Amino acid sequence: MTEKSLAASIAIEVPFHDLDPMEVVWHGNYVRYFERARHALLLALDYDYPQMKASGYAWPVVDLSVRYVRSARFAQKLIVSAKIVEWENRLRIRYEVRDAATGERLTKGETVQVAVEIANGELCFVSPPILFEKLGVAP
Repeated sequence: MTEKSLAASIAIEVPFHDLDPMEVVWHGNYVRYFERARHALLLALDYDYPQMKASGYAWPVVDLSVRYVRSARFAQKLIVSAKIVEWENRLRIRYEVRDAATGERLTKGETVQVAVEIANGELCFVSPPILFEKLGVAP
C-alpha cells in the first residue's frame, strides 16, 4: 500500500458558530475537524464506522492529543489532513490543520483507537485481520 493511500485531506471554511468570545476557533472544535478528516480517510479505505460495526469491531478513541500553534478565524479556509501512522496493535492517526492559502500549520494532533470485539466487549491486543485487509498490508 502506498503512503498516499494511508492519508486523506478535507477542506473546511471556518463557520461563525465555531468561534469563541475571542473570535477565534474554540479549541474543542479542532477535534471535530480531526473527526471529519478521519471519516474521509476511513471512507477511502472502505472501513468507515458502519463497516467497522459489520466486521464485529468497535474502534473507540482511547487517547487524544492536540497541539495548538496558531488560531483559525472566521471564514478562514483550512485543509485538515489525517494520516495512519500505526496499525499493528492499535490505530494511530496524526492530524494537521493548515491554512489553505499559505500552508501554515495551525494545529496538529493525534488519536489512538483500539479494536474492541462488539460481541463480548473485549479489547484486542493485536489489530484484527480486517484492518490489515482494508489497509492492504500483511499482518
